[in-house]
Amino acid sequence: MTEILAIANQKGGVGKTTTAINLGAALAALERRILLVDCDPQGNATRGLGATAARPHLYHVLSGQAEAADAVQPSGFPNLDLIPADRDLVGVEVEFPGLERWEHRLAEALAPIADDYATVLLDCPPSLGHLTVAALTAATGVLVPLQCEYFALEGIRDLVSTIDRVRGALNPRLDIAGIVLTMFDDRTNLGQDVAAEARRVFGDKVYGTVVPRNVRLAEAPSHGVPVLAYDIKCRGAVAYLDLAREVLGVAA
Repeated sequence: MTEILAIANQKGGVGKTTTAINLGAALAALERRILLVDCDPQGNATRGLGATAARPHLYHVLSGQAEAADAVQPSGFPNLDLIPADRDLVGVEVEFPGLERWEHRLAEALAPIADDYATVLLDCPPSLGHLTVAALTAATGVLVPLQCEYFALEGIRDLVSTIDRVRGALNPRLDIAGIVLTMFDDRTNLGQDVAAEARRVFGDKVYGTVVPRNVRLAEAPSHGVPVLAYDIKCRGAVAYLDLAREVLGVAA
């Protein structure tokens, strides 16, 4: 069964898209076929892979104007495909509520192609709106990037509450697949304190791999490539390869 992971956190700037792109590339580098679905109208995952939201894109898929297979495009990185997004996707928030089974549209759209991939990654917008609910309804699990900064754990409680509601009403299989600590600076007491508190609260749901603050991670999207294609030896690239192995349960 294909694993479908919604990468979600309603806070912005926590590393969701960075994780979606680079975990996807790292899983692909481990010879898994990966589909990344850009579910954010900002289209950052699309641009971060050097792609454009040429028609058809995710809005056309969700609105019934195109099949998901027709929206898939190669990322340029081996084994990693993309369904792009652009600002038209914001129409989902306006047009879909009230339509029958709108929450299931993403799941139903992906069903014909999901088995072509080992893992499908859904890059969610920084909100708990309709697009995120649709992604959670489609997902088998949620991967939560948690930045090692003040108030980070406060924000995650709202997401956990939303996951519980979606599980109860729409998707009984949904659970937190894992929490990945991002933007970690081991030189600060704050980063270490947040990491320790996250492990105390969520236990083994927190991955052992920690993604550090890394200039190369920040630079790679401007070149339209994952960090593995930009500087495979940097700390950020090594961290996402380690995370991919941990997600797969593969020894380094």
